[in-house]
Amino acid sequence: MLVDYYVAKGILDRYGIRSVRSRYAKGVDDAVSFWDGKNPIVLKALSQKALHKSKSGLVAVDLDSESGIRNAFRMLQRKAARLGPYNIIAQQMVKNGIEIIIGGNTDPQFGKMVLLGLGGIYVETFRDFALRLCPITRRDAESMVAQLKSSGVIAPDEKSKRMITDLLLKASRMFENTKIAELDLNPVILHDGTYDAVDLRMLK
Repeated sequence: MLVDYYVAKGILDRYGIRSVRSRYAKGVDDAVSFWDGKNPIVLKALSQKALHKSKSGLVAVDLDSESGIRNAFRMLQRKAARLGPYNIIAQQMVKNGIEIIIGGNTDPQFGKMVLLGLGGIYVETFRDFALRLCPITRRDAESMVAQLKSSGVIAPDEKSKRMITDLLLKASRMFENTKIAELDLNPVILHDGTYDAVDLRMLK
């Protein structure tokens, strides 16, 4: 079962994992009020029947005007209504950065495993990822970063390597210590010396 977005966000918060500023928009005016008048936002329709929002046309990005937000909200309402119950969430947009994925799956034989890879649209294209059995150690996390063909891109210096390693350790602890059966933080955007989990999906 798909975990409610805000329940999932609360789990990330408890383990010290950053996620982008967001809130449910109960109506079009609520979506407009989330916008600060300067920085663009994203609207997403969340439904149990659409696990891949972008492929289902349930994401509107780079919204930086009241009219644009209103039009996008109504468009998402029309599309999501065909799927049954849904919520629309407004998020701060992170425009620039490097996208990674942190995932987790439960193997019937070995148990919970955590994944690190190049994220966003490149996940299926390049299939550049590292996988380890939980719980992972700091050495495991460091070796996962080093294993990636894209390691020089996502972790070009010691500070970024340490940031990703710390994030992996938090994600591993979270995955191991909760009833989550599947975890998908994709993308996590690395930017300005920090990161934000932008899209989060957890299954129980």
